[in-house]
Order: sequence, then structure tokens, then C-alpha cells
Amino acid sequence: MSAVVSQDAFAAALADPARALPDGVTSARGEPDPLRFAVYRNNVHVSLVEALGKAFPVTRRLVGADFFKAMARVYVGETKPASPVMLFYGETFPDFIAGFEPAASLPYLSDVARLEYAWTESYHAADAAPLGLSDIAGIAPDALAAARLEPHPAARLVVSAYPVGAIWAAHQSEAVGKLTETDAQTVLVTRPGTEVRVTAIPTADSRFATALFTGATINDASEGGQNAHGFDAGRALVGLIGLGAFGAINKE
Repeated sequence: MSAVVSQDAFAAALADPARALPDGVTSARGEPDPLRFAVYRNNVHVSLVEALGKAFPVTRRLVGADFFKAMARVYVGETKPASPVMLFYGETFPDFIAGFEPAASLPYLSDVARLEYAWTESYHAADAAPLGLSDIAGIAPDALAAARLEPHPAARLVVSAYPVGAIWAAHQSEAVGKLTETDAQTVLVTRPGTEVRVTAIPTADSRFATALFTGATINDASEGGQNAHGFDAGRALVGLIGLGAFGAINKE
């Protein structure tokens, strides 16, 4: 490829098969070679599809290899990596799935993909010590109620109208496990140590956890969760901290 070729033009032609070979792109013989460029373009697409398959293995198993490949190729055709680092390619894939008409019969599929992407983010997040119960033990009740908790760098919360945590867990072995959950689930993904943990939190705690993760004070989050059957703010807070959900507490 000639040094005078625009990177933007090259990237655009690589992304769109309808575009002609960019001026200045030549073979080792110094001649334009549209066929070789088409092969290269296809190899790039194939590698991106394979990357999605590795990042979303449960999603792939749920729809089958052929369907996933076809769906992923459409996504790859529309969305190229924003960074040369491929670890996080597919950030918008769950949203794409939600709007992908052929997958409409599986309304939970996009949330399963969100959970898988949350797992990837958690796995690669910065190391940090999680907030422990001892860190809040000496705080006066009024000050604690007015405090805000900062999510741990590796913590992610996935709220779904479907049992996505159970679906994910059922596909973690070669033989798919029996699915016994049918209700909505809120799933907390954490990495308090070296291993990622995926935990479906009690339904009663969902509003409380969501509020804390979006910056509400402990008091406001508690008030927002009061209408949930079986909700207990103290139990919920202890449970979330025990799972490594938070990295710091900010007192006002």
C-alpha cells in the first residue's frame, strides 16, 4: 500500500464492500489488485465476527453458530472497532441485538449479551480493594444515611425483565443446565479478588442497588426501595458490600 493513501479512505473502503479500491492501494507489483483487497477485507470481517463469538459465548450458544455468525456479520458491517485494542469490541452489540428483527423471538437475548459484556469489563477492570463492612462501622447513622457509595471499578449491575443470571449460569458448562428461574433478575457482576463473580441479587434489593449505583445517597436509595416486598435496607447494604460492589464511600 502506498504511503500516500489516506487512512480514512482505506478504512472506509475496508468497512464498505460497495466502495472501490482506494487510489494508491497497490500490490507488491505496484498495481491495483481489487481481488486481493477484497480478500483482505473479508479476513478482517471474519476476525471481527470471531472476536464477537469469543466475547459472547452464551449469546452464541442460545441462537446457534450459524445464526450468530449471520447476526455478527451484519453488526461488523455497521460497526468497526474504535480502538486497535480488541478486548472491548462489541460494546454496542447488545443494543444492536435488541433492534435486530430476526432475533425478536428471543427478547432476553440482548440482556444476556449485556451480562456477558459486563463480565468482560469486570475481568479487565483496574484492581482495587473493595469497600468492607469495617470501613463503614464507625460512621454515625446520620452521616451514613447521607453518604454515597462509589461502585468498585470492576462492579457492574445488569437489570433485566428476564432471568438472565440463571440463563447465563445454565450455559457455563458443556451440558446446558436446567433453567428453573422465570422471573426478572438484577445481576451484580463483581471482582473483589482475582475471579469475576456473577450474582443474581434478591428482587427486593433491585431498586436500592440501582439507585446506589447511579449516585443516590443511602437514605434516598432506601426510601426508593421501601415499596419492594421483603426489602430491608440494612440487609441489602450488607449483602452488596459483602459481594464487593463498592470501592469507596463519600460522606457529605
